[in-house]
This record gives sequence, structure tokens and C-alpha cells, in this order.
Amino acid sequence: MKIGIIIGSLRDGRKGESVGRWVHERALARGGSAEYELIDLKSFGVPLLEWEKVPGGAKKQYPHDSVLAWSAAVDACDAFVLVTPEYNHSVPGGLKNATDWLYPEWQGKAAGLVGYGSEGAVRAVEHWRLILANYSMVVVRQQVALRTMEEFDGAELTPHDWRPDELDTLLDQVEEAAGRQPA
Repeated sequence: MKIGIIIGSLRDGRKGESVGRWVHERALARGGSAEYELIDLKSFGVPLLEWEKVPGGAKKQYPHDSVLAWSAAVDACDAFVLVTPEYNHSVPGGLKNATDWLYPEWQGKAAGLVGYGSEGAVRAVEHWRLILANYSMVVVRQQVALRTMEEFDGAELTPHDWRPDELDTLLDQVEEAAGRQPA
């Protein structure tokens, strides 16, 4: 089983890199049979979705090499952990745009949500639950809600003592949900 940990912020100086590294390091330290891969959305350069085709009917034939590479990275995973900031009480536009470019690559897979923001990105996480339901994804109950005013030193994450246990529960749930998905 391969689980992609997607860093969903595109901003310079973003906190998402340190959150993604923390999730990835914790996942690797657990051992087990799942393979975890850190996927940095920013490295793909996915353009704004202005294509006339509906991605669900595109049969993974996209007009940009960057979207083809993004498609291959997502398609190769059985499940995901989305590392998402909260922007203006919702999801970050870059990650939403990149999500919208694809359809079959997400279909029916499992996901967990790790958010960060002034209130732990709880509104963004709730919005992601609705968005991902459109792909018939199984979004696990556990979430990690990191508070930027309490758990960061600049862009570096300094999580509360209980956060690793929360993350372990999320990863357990994602692995379990991904194991129940049809191949």
C-alpha cells in the first residue's frame, strides 16, 4: 500500500513543508507494510484549470506535462494524507485547483487530513471532507489540527506533546480504510 503525503501550500516561506516532513518522518518511524511518499504540490507547477474538458471524462489525457506528472503521482497512491493550510476560512486555492484537474486518480481512495492555521484549519478540513466526497473518497474521522500561534516557530513546526498520538491514530485509520478499498 502506498500513501502519498501531499503538501498543499504553494506559498514561499510556507509552514506546510515542516508539517509534511513531520508527518512523513512519523509515518516512516512507525514501520509496517505501508509505503509513505512525500509529494510536494509546489514542485509540479500545475496551471490554473482553464481547460474546456471535464477532467472526469479526460481519461487521464491532460494538455500539460505538469498535470500529467501530477496525475501520475496521485494515481500511484492508494491513499493520501492532505497537509492543508486554511486560507480565508476555507481550502487553499492551489491545492483545490490541482485536485480539480484530476478525477479518476482520486476515485474511491482513502484520505486523512492534517490542517494548520490560526484555529487549526478546522474549517478547511470540513470543506475538504465535502470536496473529497465528490470523488467517493473515504475520509477518516481523525484529523490533526495544528495551531499556528502555538505550534510553530516561524515556519517550523513545534507540535504539542499529544500531536504524535493524534497523527498515529490518523495514519492507522488511513491504512485501515485504504486496505478496505477495492483494488
